[in-house]
Amino acid sequence: MSTVATKLPRPAGTPDLAPATRHAGAAWPLTSVLVSSAAIVVGILWDISWHKTVGRDTFWTAPHLLEQFGAVVAGMSCGWLVLHTTFAGSERLRGESVRFWGFRGPLGAWVTIWGTFVMITSAPFDNWWHNAYGLDVKIMSPPHVVLAVGMIAVVLGGMLMVLAAQNRATDAGEVGRLARAFAFGGGLLVVMVATMVSEYAGRANTMHRPLFYQVAGGAFAVLLVALGRSGRLRYPATASAAVYMGIILATIWILQLFPAQAKLAPIYTPVTHMVPPEFPLLLVVPGLAVDLMLSRGGRRNDWLLAAGLGLAVVSLLLVVQWFFGEFLLSPAARNYFFAADQWPYMVQPGPWQHRYWGVPKDAAGNLDGVTLARGLTFAVLITMGSARVGLWWGGGMSRVLR
Repeated sequence: MSTVATKLPRPAGTPDLAPATRHAGAAWPLTSVLVSSAAIVVGILWDISWHKTVGRDTFWTAPHLLEQFGAVVAGMSCGWLVLHTTFAGSERLRGESVRFWGFRGPLGAWVTIWGTFVMITSAPFDNWWHNAYGLDVKIMSPPHVVLAVGMIAVVLGGMLMVLAAQNRATDAGEVGRLARAFAFGGGLLVVMVATMVSEYAGRANTMHRPLFYQVAGGAFAVLLVALGRSGRLRYPATASAAVYMGIILATIWILQLFPAQAKLAPIYTPVTHMVPPEFPLLLVVPGLAVDLMLSRGGRRNDWLLAAGLGLAVVSLLLVVQWFFGEFLLSPAARNYFFAADQWPYMVQPGPWQHRYWGVPKDAAGNLDGVTLARGLTFAVLITMGSARVGLWWGGGMSRVLR
């Protein structure tokens, strides 16, 4: 993760701009947005655990405040950067910006500002929704979708700000520092996407059904491939996948240290501490494959490369998650480290908790290999399309200078 790849060639006719991070006025907003993005990610993981453990008692909970505080700090930092660039920025700083409504600022700053407004707008919507309809049955309720879009925009905006600085950098030390920051921002984005698809590609109970691989392949291939193509570390996709796993693991181990009890009936599963998230998917494995294939495949035929990437990602997910899912459902994983078999307070216990869900079976109750193969083939096709989009997106990001 600390080894930096060779600097990408600059497009013809592009001026050799010095990195924006050399300007004091542009350095601290970038750091502020990255830290705020991390706070938002921690807040959403904490918030989901709060809903599973305590219940939604009020809008003014600590995780809600952390999420909104992160959004406000990120938005205000980018707002300051836009005003500074517009009215007091140097010619070089203005040349590294995008014009919008007469104001000038980095592309990532505009995305972050928009995400901040979306997040703040979602707060009263979410409060009204709970007052009108009670608890959410699923994570992705309408107000939560709005909130998630805003969160992803803030995180994506911070990542784009680092990306532009990384692409402009020429000094080897600065390239390494910015490339690591970009991998960190990419990891935050992976966490956000993983949270959004966790109902379909999160629990070990879902790891023997084709839908798991269709959702996971489609959701993560585009990110890993895009990060792998645009990052300037030697293994950028692997690094971002490691950041994702590290954040989830830290959240799992920290939350279990805090005692808590449910405050909202009905309580079917007694809880004594904060319910942690599921053990993270082992994305470093397909991430490493993506990095190796991108380094060897070059840019000669992206369609053929996308086909190989899609097949590799699904195959490796199948190998590692199919068998790791079996372990997570076993008594051996029911401990502090793996945190398996921990359920929200409103879940009624039963044997179904230790079984696979939605596994294709024949009339005799055995695994239906034909249906499974058909579903996995569909997963490969979805992932190939996702990888192709990732190649296009990553190629575009590698040319972002503003």
